[in-house]
Amino acid sequence: MSTREGRLGIGLVGDSPTGLIVATALAGAGHALVGVATESAEATERASAMLPGAPNLTQRQAIERSELVILAFDEDELEARVLELSKSKAWVAGQLVLHTVAGRGTAVLGTALDRGVIPLAVHPAIEITGTSLDLHRLKEAWCAVTAPRPVLPIAQALVVEIGAEPVVIAEQDRPTYAEALHTATEFTRSIVKQATELLTGIGVENPGFMLSSLVRSAADNALADATPQRLDPLDGTLPEADPRS
Repeated sequence: MSTREGRLGIGLVGDSPTGLIVATALAGAGHALVGVATESAEATERASAMLPGAPNLTQRQAIERSELVILAFDEDELEARVLELSKSKAWVAGQLVLHTVAGRGTAVLGTALDRGVIPLAVHPAIEITGTSLDLHRLKEAWCAVTAPRPVLPIAQALVVEIGAEPVVIAEQDRPTYAEALHTATEFTRSIVKQATELLTGIGVENPGFMLSSLVRSAADNALADATPQRLDPLDGTLPEADPRS
């Protein structure tokens, strides 16, 4: 894993696949992974596959040695874990602490902020598999970023480095953002399941393959209709503004 001058030392703490993917993408961008602190056997195996050779550390070691700590915890445990680490005085003043939970901003990192860290909330708007497939999807993805205004450019720069596009989501709007993603994901799954069951019922083999082009094109058209500025169909760029307007 190559590193360059000015790169951050990254510590991954927790078992969430989303945090792992963000850490892997940043490592691929040239940042140095100083260590991984996972708990479950499944998460340890997944991290070993995505980040071969990364040192296995305790949570405290991973935090103490890092300039950027990525907290890979799910929403239902994030706040308690942050509080636990704050009580144990694990944080290093001045370091970046980033979590990847869709529905939470930086307020959840409040007890860490009291210890002098710089809080960032970054969530990639893709369905995470925990595999290298996610790294390819990041290249076409948007990431929600929330951070105090003075350090917002840091969060945005990290997103750009992993090949994604940052979109700023206000602290109070993170729950709505998470709800929108959940709605889109679950509705798509439900509709595809219903359609494939209907086709299976009339004897169609491989209904998923039959529907794939239709579903993708329908989704693309619906997303285009929802986009205020239409993308150029030839190169995917936004049209130039009319100088007469």
